[in-house]
Amino acid sequence: MKRKIKDSLADEENETAFYFSSSEDIIISKLKWYELGNKVSERQWFDVVGVIKVQGDSLDKEYLQTWAKKLGLWGLLRNAFEDAGIRL
Repeated sequence: MKRKIKDSLADEENETAFYFSSSEDIIISKLKWYELGNKVSERQWFDVVGVIKVQGDSLDKEYLQTWAKKLGLWGLLRNAFEDAGIRL
């Protein structure tokens, strides 16, 4: 699970590449932290739901489902999409 997004910042002399975690990886990571924290961290949960709301249909749902099932997070992922009001 490492879908990073590459971007670069360039000036006339240099170009610096940097990487961002994908929205999908952020969702999966935060769900895992939520689970490891005995499902009590509202911050993790609201972050997940917020990313889902903002990214909506641009999310790779197949990727999310695959990793959620592999990591035992399938139920949490379904609940997060439901709380976000977006169909999984």
